[in-house]
Amino acid sequence: MTRTISIEANGRTMTAELADNSSADALAEMLREGPIKVRMNDYGNMEKVGSLGRRLPTNDRRMDTDAGDVILYQGSYLVICYDRNSWSLTGLGRIKDVGKDGLRSILGDGDVTVTLSLP
Repeated sequence: MTRTISIEANGRTMTAELADNSSADALAEMLREGPIKVRMNDYGNMEKVGSLGRRLPTNDRRMDTDAGDVILYQGSYLVICYDRNSWSLTGLGRIKDVGKDGLRSILGDGDVTVTLSLP
């Protein structure tokens, strides 16, 4: 099973290491069919959120997120955190080698379309 995915936003490609759960496995399986584009909106000045267009299994638990966390919310929403939050969520993975300021710069202000793919 692939343990990393690529996330492209605004011409920049980031690598995320996937979590060890059925949700991340289902996302990797979905990406085997091809790349997925997700239109994301700012939420709460801490994250970008967009619909995956498909429901994945959830493994919700109370967690504290930080910049770089890739989250599944309500089974069908992709979340990329660029600040801290605390909620019952499913972790999908973590973006490597990009900090809070770098993520904010890559994701930009307002809406952004990200493309998820296998490396």
